[in-house]
Amino acid sequence: MRLLFLGDVMGRAGRAAISETLPKLRQDWRLDFVVVNGENATSGHGLSQSHAQTLLEAGVDCLTLGDHAFDQRDMLQYIEKEPRIIRPINYAKSAPGRGFQLFEAKGGRKVLVAQALGQVFMKRPFSDPFSALEAVLRAHPLGGIASAVIVDIHCEATSEKMATGHFCDGRASLVVGTHTHVPTGDAQILPGGTAYLTDAGMTGDYDSVIGMEKTEPLRRFITGMQKDRFTPANGAATLSGVFVETDNKTGKALNVAPVRIGGRLQQTGPDGAL
Repeated sequence: MRLLFLGDVMGRAGRAAISETLPKLRQDWRLDFVVVNGENATSGHGLSQSHAQTLLEAGVDCLTLGDHAFDQRDMLQYIEKEPRIIRPINYAKSAPGRGFQLFEAKGGRKVLVAQALGQVFMKRPFSDPFSALEAVLRAHPLGGIASAVIVDIHCEATSEKMATGHFCDGRASLVVGTHTHVPTGDAQILPGGTAYLTDAGMTGDYDSVIGMEKTEPLRRFITGMQKDRFTPANGAATLSGVFVETDNKTGKALNVAPVRIGGRLQQTGPDGAL
């Protein structure tokens, strides 16, 4: 299978980049399944129903969220109606929605997508992501029930993301980190056959401070004082993420490549420089 994961969509610029670029990518790269982290798509704080619909209409098969999952209040109800949106599996037990979903892709093949929140350096204490993922992976064996398995590990610490990759090695097609909005350069296939990237980066304007317009973050760092709210930068956005090609029988990764399209970053994709 040919899989694409795109990192945290940041505000209007990120949404526009998905809408304008993804439909052609699906065709040109013959993509079977696309996952996008959308938790910052609405003004940098959560995901609204209308913006979720915009991303899904652009060709996204699954939207993942994160620690800002319910910053937009209408998501509390909408996630119960829309199975293509998942929130972290180890969020509060009373949270609406689900932390994993088995989807049907082209040819009737099944793709499992799961998301977990890390615990290190996160503002809220979340429950153990490893035990939560263990139960899901055990119930959906790669190459059996699921032709492909994608795990979005949403956390701050790179060490925790790497640990999750090794924990899932051989049981997932792809483990990819989100949350920091900074793409890493360590795309690789782990010994057990799982493609791994510490962070997918963001789909947003990189002439910014992790997607936010520069003035207010700079003021706070320099003076320690707050004047205005953070607002997403709205310049040309870069689609940032990872492409994975898997073996049709085992579901394990055959190829992995970082994706950087448009905006300010170097242009890369499945075939190298674009």
